[in-house]
Amino acid sequence: MTQNTASTLSPRRAHQWLAQADLRPTRQRLSLAELLIGDGQNRHVTAESLHHSACRADVSVSLATVYNTLRAFCDAGLMTEITVDGTRSYFDTRIDDHPHYYWEEDGTVTDAPTDSVKFERLPEPPEGAEIAKVDVVIRLRKS
Repeated sequence: MTQNTASTLSPRRAHQWLAQADLRPTRQRLSLAELLIGDGQNRHVTAESLHHSACRADVSVSLATVYNTLRAFCDAGLMTEITVDGTRSYFDTRIDDHPHYYWEEDGTVTDAPTDSVKFERLPEPPEGAEIAKVDVVIRLRKS
């Protein structure tokens, strides 16, 4: 995650972001929301990278609070979780359906071009189920 500077962040944007999901604007939520979307750019973060950014910005917040806040943001529909393996999750502020690149060398996630992935057909779900979402993660390594 790139470091935001105080001059480029918008506390107003963070307040509006939380308000649209009816989330109470606690100090921690506002601080983390400002780091995530305060400059208007989309981000892919891990809890650890967001915690590191918060520490650099002198935001006093525990790693557990960062995890809980990211989960609350996902539950409220403000972010989506991208799981690249069984041990690491990334959180994306861009919530529309789109594919991702996962760079194996440095463990970063970036957006892949949306129009480059096409599905001809998906399997029929089992009886009593419906497809909620299809996640596409394209794993990359330097050639």
